[in-house]
Amino acid sequence: MNAKSFMPCIYLYQKRAVLGIENYKEVSFNPVELAKSYSENLCDRIYIHDLSGNDQEHDQALDIIKEICANVAVPVTGTGNIHRMEDVKKLLYAGCKQVTLDLSNEQHAAILEEVSLKFGKDKIAVGVNSPAQITENHAAIESYASEVMLFNGAGIREAALVSKVPVMGFLPEVSLDKIIEVLSFANISGISGTVVNENVKNISDLKKLCSENHIDVSVYHANYSWSDLKKGSDGLVPVVVQDAKTDAVLMVAYMNEEAYNKTLETGRMTYYSRSRDELWIKGETSGHYQYVHTLTTDCDLDTILAKVTQVGAACHTGSYSCFFNEIQNRSDKEENHNPLRVFEEVFSVIEDRKLHPKEGSYTNYLFDKGIDKILKKLGEEATEIVIAAKNPNPNEIKYEISDFLYHMMVLMVEKGVTWEEITTELANR
Repeated sequence: MNAKSFMPCIYLYQKRAVLGIENYKEVSFNPVELAKSYSENLCDRIYIHDLSGNDQEHDQALDIIKEICANVAVPVTGTGNIHRMEDVKKLLYAGCKQVTLDLSNEQHAAILEEVSLKFGKDKIAVGVNSPAQITENHAAIESYASEVMLFNGAGIREAALVSKVPVMGFLPEVSLDKIIEVLSFANISGISGTVVNENVKNISDLKKLCSENHIDVSVYHANYSWSDLKKGSDGLVPVVVQDAKTDAVLMVAYMNEEAYNKTLETGRMTYYSRSRDELWIKGETSGHYQYVHTLTTDCDLDTILAKVTQVGAACHTGSYSCFFNEIQNRSDKEENHNPLRVFEEVFSVIEDRKLHPKEGSYTNYLFDKGIDKILKKLGEEATEIVIAAKNPNPNEIKYEISDFLYHMMVLMVEKGVTWEEITTELANR
């Protein structure tokens, strides 16, 4: 079994985080910041339950879930307002890595097989209230779910024994001894509920306690200590920071021993500022944190390459990367292009046309005519692709697809959708 997880819960109601399903007392008016604090305190996953009472609230909740998924470094499990397969899809497309179906809900139970076959068993968990419910539904659970969420912590030992898939136990506030006891059970994937929410700031200490009791938890160890690295004359080591998804070089900074150890401990990139002579956590002021994927040193052990998840922009100017001032360009115009970079460059030009209209620009003509004109052109270009596909000349379809993609990007700018959002959606499918 994988390492045991600590999973705090967020219950969404009217754009706020509340105490629970039956208690709408406000916990936080900003669920995104709450989720970020959970991620920063070394929780392994986050459970989000949408308690919306109508479609409008549900759409708002999905937007919040999407923003949470984009701003935390841990997987999110979502549930709530699920009536059909489409609702599961919406949660997954919002960025959730897993969706929980409550077997006490007839609608959830009815679509379990369908959504598991559609999206994959690994993306589906089931919620139960007792070990008996696991036994009653054992065949469906084993076939279509990757995890059981035991909402009522009573009977957790029995649940772990009768279930053939890992069990996540939702527990009330309990003693440290009880936490260790539960996590020591075989087939327990972790704990959630009040016990985690009330101990969020102590997760690091809880994990150390688990390790001392030979319980496998997610604690990252470094293969090289600070003393292994070769420092410059100023006692610092340079760090080259790269986006883990796009491979773009984002920035260069420096670490001292404290920054290095803080980065290893928290999973957030922490540097030493030479100009201010102080430690700084990237994003502490702007919210543009960098979450560690990998840290690698070079052959001489004197430089660190950090691959990160970048929230927002890396540069203090607001640019995605600090490297944008071109000194010289000798590249061959016929060289192979980075496809995503081409899309981003064209998108940026279209975006700039909307912000700074240019006389005679066809792009501005489309924006001026409005959404109906943009949609009409997009439809026409889609039809042209169909016609070109019937033509034996393969070049025509390339031209028509290019025209379609251009008009699609005009629509994206008009509706405020970015390529990062599109590629994230595709990666999540």
